[in-house]
Amino acid sequence: MPTDISKASITGCTDEHIHYFNDRIGVHRAMVDAFTKLQQAALTDGINLQIASGFRSFEQQLSIFNGKLSGQRNVLDINNNKLNLADLRTKEKVTSILLFSALPGASRHHWGTDIDVYDPDLLNNEALQLEPWEYEASGHQAKLTAWLNDNMKEFGFYRPYDLYRGGVAAEPWHISYHPLASLYHSKLTLDLLGECLKTSEILNKTDILAMLETIYNQYIINVGTP
Repeated sequence: MPTDISKASITGCTDEHIHYFNDRIGVHRAMVDAFTKLQQAALTDGINLQIASGFRSFEQQLSIFNGKLSGQRNVLDINNNKLNLADLRTKEKVTSILLFSALPGASRHHWGTDIDVYDPDLLNNEALQLEPWEYEASGHQAKLTAWLNDNMKEFGFYRPYDLYRGGVAAEPWHISYHPLASLYHSKLTLDLLGECLKTSEILNKTDILAMLETIYNQYIINVGTP
């Protein structure tokens, strides 16, 4: 495991730590071997394990977050119903977005240790939405969910958002390489995140900075363990 984790790699401001499988999907270089073994084991059992989303830069996460704050992207509640953010105060808008989308600088996808996975062979000509129902017992990704439940721990992976803890909603598609993610998690401090956001172009910056300690405790460090 790397010992020289930079602030820029923690907050998604560099991809120096990333190995790209193609022009869209990348993961941390130190996770490539573990993921490849996980993928091969899945294939042996008839599961075509693929990455829907891997590394995501600060700017990419900022675009997602600002898009939701400005109403250009849909925001869903915990029951997957579309919210009308125009009816909400800034604090309510931000917490509604944080249910499914991380604050820029605080996304675990910045680290390259966390990936959203699916099996394209199970889609049945449906478009992947990355919504909980798809991975539940009656969803098209149920077979993948069951396989991960039984096997991912052997390869060092777990679900940080395995259930709703009053912060981020359950994300059964999101798995994390614990030996490496735990190092990044320990280094993402409140001060580092604040420094990063102060110089950013995030919308409603003043309000978000005022909320930052609550956000940090409720949505960032409030995750499951293996």
